[in-house]
Amino acid sequence: MKKPFKQTMGDFLAGRGFYIVLFLCVAAIGVSGWYLMSELVLPAEAPVNGPATVTLSPSPAPTVPPTVKPTPTPTPRPRASPAVTTPTPAPTPSPSAAASLWGGEVYTWPVKGQVISDFSLEVLAYDETMGDWRVHEGLDIAAAVGTTVKAVNAGTVTAVYQDDLMGTVVEMSHENGLESLYANLAAQPTVKAGDTLDTGAVLGAVGETAIAEVAKPAHLHFEMRKDGENVDPVLYLPAQ
Repeated sequence: MKKPFKQTMGDFLAGRGFYIVLFLCVAAIGVSGWYLMSELVLPAEAPVNGPATVTLSPSPAPTVPPTVKPTPTPTPRPRASPAVTTPTPAPTPSPSAAASLWGGEVYTWPVKGQVISDFSLEVLAYDETMGDWRVHEGLDIAAAVGTTVKAVNAGTVTAVYQDDLMGTVVEMSHENGLESLYANLAAQPTVKAGDTLDTGAVLGAVGETAIAEVAKPAHLHFEMRKDGENVDPVLYLPAQ
């Protein structure tokens, strides 16, 4: 009599079937392990993306061209000119120097004003009144008519007179061979010959009596002499 299927399978499992089932389980476990390992372990490959390495080659140092110094062009030497000697004018004495020239005394100006005609013996000066060129032996000092005229230093009146060209004139003598002359004064001076005057004493007033200088503005004509020779009063008078 044939056994039912369930009984047959039960007999099989009770005999060899146990080993077959064990084999199948081991196989299943091996397949599962291989699959799992294949998912976790990646093949070693070279990284696609990674830090780029750039190798810089050193640049060659720039070549500096050698400095070429320009050859200087010789400058022609100027031809030597003949030496010209310029005379050095004599310095104008200061008030202290003027005092030594006057024997230690400082003189004062007879009137205060602008010098409109300078002393000139070596160079001829044009005379507006006479219309010619001539020397000028003193200073013409601008001053209004009636301005008092003072003695430039202590001394003695040596002469009071009327000159045909220079009008009313007063002359004085001083120490060390010096003399002073005041011309174009008013007709009546305030002194007479022989009077002794101190520095700054009034001896007259500016007038219009000098016909030789009538074309000039009102002024005093003033002269100085040293040992009888006319000298430039500016060298002896203090600065105004």
